[in-house]
Amino acid sequence: MTEITLPPVRGKLLRDEPLGPYTWFRVGGAAEALFIPVDAEDLADFLKALDPSVPVTVLGVGSNVIVRDGGVEGVVIRLAGRPWAQVTTDGDTITAGAGALDSMVAKAGAKAGIAGLEFYAGIPGTVGGALTMNAGCYGSETKDVLVSAWGLNRKGERVDYALADFGYTYRHSRAPAEILWVEAVYRGTPDAPEAVQARIDEITSRRETTQPIREKTGGSTFKNPPGHSSWKLVDEAGWRGKLHVETGGGAMFSELHSNFMINPGEATAADIEGLGEAVRADVLKKTGVQLEWEIKRIGRRL
Repeated sequence: MTEITLPPVRGKLLRDEPLGPYTWFRVGGAAEALFIPVDAEDLADFLKALDPSVPVTVLGVGSNVIVRDGGVEGVVIRLAGRPWAQVTTDGDTITAGAGALDSMVAKAGAKAGIAGLEFYAGIPGTVGGALTMNAGCYGSETKDVLVSAWGLNRKGERVDYALADFGYTYRHSRAPAEILWVEAVYRGTPDAPEAVQARIDEITSRRETTQPIREKTGGSTFKNPPGHSSWKLVDEAGWRGKLHVETGGGAMFSELHSNFMINPGEATAADIEGLGEAVRADVLKKTGVQLEWEIKRIGRRL
């Protein structure tokens, strides 16, 4: 394979960088190139100078993704570091960088007495990912609190989106997938800081007792089909806590929460994705319900 030509940057640019350590599952191949820009200007300059034929993939905190064992072609961009994770408040609004953890947005709201974003404490991702997939939990979604966001398109040009422009539906946005989000503005409602924090504490406690957050895991594996809960379908099909011995890698659905896959040992990306596909096929056969992946899968299979 011919080595891709990359423009000069101020940030970090790594060739053939293993991506497993950047993901919660701790699996996957290498990025042909990994770029960690220092700020939005660095990212914009890079995109403007990059050959349009080179594929670009965004990787957040790696909480809801399977990087396949064959690695990722082109450039993987990771928005990490303080400039990307800034969270500020003003009145009833919160402005957050795309690399900020969702939980930090919730905490900033509590400190400033802004209610409505407590549910972000239960989402193990970043603002960029939340914008892309209308992330939500416990009855609330990003669309309920988002005001606007801006990002960069593949040419490095700024694009601004109001809430209506996203066309949000369940775990879906109609915004072009090529946009690399830079910043988002949210609006909540005034409330006593201690009341907001109490609700965050309740969500955090619930998550810690019902989800395998201390395992090598991902976010919710499957979207909830209309009229169904994915965890119930997986559970009733008999997959809770069951090792997928066919792959030999030991991937399994958690005993604690049957819509969370875990890598309890040395499973490969193929093992984990194979388990998900086996469960999808089994649930469809037993119930007639087609489960759709919520976890994003990127890269090439070996």
